[in-house]
Amino acid sequence: MELPFNEAGVSVTRTALSAAGQVFPLRDIDDLRIVVGQRKRSVPIALSLIGVALAAAGGAYGSGAGLACGVMMVVVGWLAWIWQEARHQLIVVTASESREAVWSNDLAFLERVEQAVRAAKASSAASAEASAARPSAQ
Repeated sequence: MELPFNEAGVSVTRTALSAAGQVFPLRDIDDLRIVVGQRKRSVPIALSLIGVALAAAGGAYGSGAGLACGVMMVVVGWLAWIWQEARHQLIVVTASESREAVWSNDLAFLERVEQAVRAAKASSAASAEASAARPSAQ
């Protein structure tokens, strides 16, 4: 049996999507959607604002330690912003429920998984139509 997609612990065959110990038969999958995660803004902004206030207070009172700590807090807020990664999810919709099948920080990976599942579903539907159209030899 060929594996049309097998990457990072996720495999898509002609009959199923297997990811994170879960197996979703393709015949049960009604739809797929990708939920794009967003970066959290509150913590980096709060750290930076506290740092600005501390640096201003340190500068106003002539405290080198206060100024240095404030500048360091602003840098920590900036680093918290740039190192933060968004978590994207691939949601599988079946008749009874929607479940998270895969999550990743790489949106392109989830798009490849989605394309592989859609291609496998189309392929299995085409082969089912071909076998139904073939007359039985009896």
